[in-house]
Amino acid sequence: MSDVAAAPGEPRLRARWAALPWPVRVLAGVAVGVVVVALVAGVLVGVQVRRPLPQTTGTIDLPGLSAPVEVVRDDQGVPQLYGSSVADLAMAQGYVHAQERFFEMDVRRHVTAGRLSELVGEAGLETDAYVRTMGWRRVAAEELGLLDPDTRELLQAYADGVNAYLDGRSTADIAVEYTVLSLGSLDDYVPEEWTPVDSLAWLKAMAWDLRGNMDDEVGRVLATAAVGADRAAQLYPSATAATPIVTQGAVVDGVYEADATQGGTRNPTRPAFTAAQRAVLAEVATGTESVPALLGLGDGIGSNSVVVSGDLSATGAPLLADDPHLGVSVPGVWMQMGLHCTAEAAAAGDCALDVAGFTFSGFPGVIIGHNASIAWGFTNLGADVSDLYVEKVRGDRWLHGGRWRRLRTRTETLAVAGGDDVEITVRSTAHGPLLSDVSDQLAEVGEDVLAAAPSAPTGSDVAGSSGAGGAVEPAVALRWTALDPQPTADAVLAMDLADDWDSFRAAAASFAVPAQNLVYADTAGHIGYQAPGVVPIRKSGNDGRTPARGWLVQDDWTDQTVPFDGLPSVLDPDEGFVVTANQRVVGEEYPYFLTDDWDQGYRSDRMRTLLAADLADGDGVTLDDLAAIQLDTRHPMAAALVPYLLDADLEPGYDAAGQALLGDWDLSQPADGEGSAAAAYFNAVWARLLADTFDDELPEAVRPDGSDRWVAVVTRLLRHPRDAFWDDVTTDEVETRDDVLQEALLEARDDLTRLQSRDARDWTWGHQHRLDLVATPLGMSGIGAVEALVNRGGWEVGGGSAAVDASSWDASTWGASGEGASGEGASGAGASGAGASGAGASGAGASSGASAGGGSSGAGSVGEFTIVSAPSMRMLVSLADLDDSRWINLTGVSGHPGSAHYTDQTDLWARGETLPFLFSSDAVHAAAEDVLTLQPAD
Repeated sequence: MSDVAAAPGEPRLRARWAALPWPVRVLAGVAVGVVVVALVAGVLVGVQVRRPLPQTTGTIDLPGLSAPVEVVRDDQGVPQLYGSSVADLAMAQGYVHAQERFFEMDVRRHVTAGRLSELVGEAGLETDAYVRTMGWRRVAAEELGLLDPDTRELLQAYADGVNAYLDGRSTADIAVEYTVLSLGSLDDYVPEEWTPVDSLAWLKAMAWDLRGNMDDEVGRVLATAAVGADRAAQLYPSATAATPIVTQGAVVDGVYEADATQGGTRNPTRPAFTAAQRAVLAEVATGTESVPALLGLGDGIGSNSVVVSGDLSATGAPLLADDPHLGVSVPGVWMQMGLHCTAEAAAAGDCALDVAGFTFSGFPGVIIGHNASIAWGFTNLGADVSDLYVEKVRGDRWLHGGRWRRLRTRTETLAVAGGDDVEITVRSTAHGPLLSDVSDQLAEVGEDVLAAAPSAPTGSDVAGSSGAGGAVEPAVALRWTALDPQPTADAVLAMDLADDWDSFRAAAASFAVPAQNLVYADTAGHIGYQAPGVVPIRKSGNDGRTPARGWLVQDDWTDQTVPFDGLPSVLDPDEGFVVTANQRVVGEEYPYFLTDDWDQGYRSDRMRTLLAADLADGDGVTLDDLAAIQLDTRHPMAAALVPYLLDADLEPGYDAAGQALLGDWDLSQPADGEGSAAAAYFNAVWARLLADTFDDELPEAVRPDGSDRWVAVVTRLLRHPRDAFWDDVTTDEVETRDDVLQEALLEARDDLTRLQSRDARDWTWGHQHRLDLVATPLGMSGIGAVEALVNRGGWEVGGGSAAVDASSWDASTWGASGEGASGEGASGAGASGAGASGAGASGAGASSGASAGGGSSGAGSVGEFTIVSAPSMRMLVSLADLDDSRWINLTGVSGHPGSAHYTDQTDLWARGETLPFLFSSDAVHAAAEDVLTLQPAD
């Protein structure tokens, strides 16, 4: 990496490469030479960096507006828009999004259209081939015709606003990233006009991030091939112990009724694979690992939400909290914004929109937030909405139900900046596109697939086999609900306009993908929960847990999906609150199969425990109570593991110094202060324990990442000291639990001596558990000066994997060889930063135990505890007085590295603080820092 080749953070960057959310990994492959030329040309100086910053005061003509729109920004740059019609607000939102984040929007649309190569050259070809094969933009184009006319009008108005901003501007006026890229293969690049389909395609990227258990399908097969079916089953424990989200009700005649009693069951058939079939599926699953991971993070992505009724709150009105956990990057995925009809337009009945919250740049409306009547939040339902199908292919045919059927084909042309066009042929079965056609590994899967398959007629004896001569070869298809056109975009506008439970549920009915948990509260005093989404109903041969057999009809999906009215739903639950943290939604009696891969429930049970304590004091739950729940850092593994660690027999002095810290530890994980040294040591032990226990037998793709599933696995193993997993099969001895625990304790002691200090009292969890934010695409260019400009990092953060404050790191980066972390023994000073509290900042920094950073690139982080996913924002809504609500974003409003609002909220986020979430016109205008008027052009 050029001038940082020998830095301690280099192994961390390699780990980050494997874990970063889309599209950082491929975009980071932009030719280093381009950046060098940019540096030589001297374009990365202040004038070029500040040139694209938006105008935020005065007046701008915006063609197409029917009346002026006022854009009021606070001291964090958060815009609140006031207009006279929904169309005007949508147009103004498109303009403001483009002002702040057009480069991000442009990169997203290139990725979702499979046109990344047009922006970054050959480095984008692999991504483009996969996305074109899945056909995201083709599906989005079909969806446009399914939408309500009002939604299409909104999308077009939004696009008009984006295009009005682009009109007449050079790329240098839009983003500094274009200036750098223009010195390479993009010397004549001109952004295309924005279209409604560009906005819809972004929903596919979010659905991919939250698509369900595809990784677990692969993992089960790989684990089975490595250690056998029985031992592999230990690695995927059921999640039935946690309290479900909905604790009452049942499905009666296809409708979920909250007052009904559970009765009857319907569990999907679990087909047993022979040993040979399992081995072959392992080969196929190994091939699927070649599918680029740049479009999602997999394990570690989750969310928390809590809604409390007014009967239990201190205000007498409902409270709602939400914090979705997503991959970390800069700019962050969310942009805060308000969209308000003026009082005059609302009074005249011309405009009903009055909403604020978190938006996606590139998409109109508010995704999560509240309007004047209701508030809502999302967490990931985790429904199993995708399957990999192993297909038998012969020539231009594929086998299904004893018949050879013709493959569907189309040709896609990939344009390459600075290179020749590339053509690919996309083949599909009825199950979906063949991903194996764009994966060398999948293409090389052997004919053992056929040897393990049940005997089947072949050649000319098979009906419909004309033209299907030649050898039978395996292929892998993807069946995924998001590849079927759906009117999800209708849900966004409808939710923004909803004013009660019935209109909210009507909006949720259109929310097809990704399947989510929706929590609800309103100013009339009601709270509720609704699970929306299109969830397939599979035939009896397909349990959704492993790749399906494409040639068998019994492994198909049926033509039916779980009916919306049959999905779990409750208004004003008997408990008086709802807690969601990706755990099981309903009990095992529920008649439809949603998934077997729920979160284990450690976060949700901890949240319920904390909420119960708040209720027990008799004063009612407050917004501060919900904030403290969001910031709870207790490690879910610690209570079970620490007693065993304390029992280990270590030599006094150096060896036992870390162990001694655990004796009085309260199991929390603050970044610094009391308990931080113990947290640092425990996490180092946890990383070593996982590697020492499993890495000798499991293939790299399924090694433990430290998520909640592995907490459940190790908790069970601790009760079985001679379980085979404890033994290291690479040695002649037979190791037991106590051997492994002792070795992990000693290794962790050496790790922290190397990473921080010989004196255990100097250790802090925050020194090794850091937040680094990497920009797209220049943030991993390998040129230190460029990375210093666009990246931000060095924030020392509390929390950890599977904690409620889920700032997750990836334990699989720690190898059993002892090379997991690198770097000389540092003092633990950490990166420096301004750490300003910000006007109106509020929170419990001590609870999350964060230390502000703000270093330029984050390349100095040591070890491999670097955060890969985290709360992407935190929102706290008071329905008693919406102006008392709070919010914080992971980064800032702006996507411009030269802006003061690039990461101005990150210091506060890291300390667990929040900002006022003002809503009323009076409050917003009183806090105004800048006011811009967008006016109709003459």
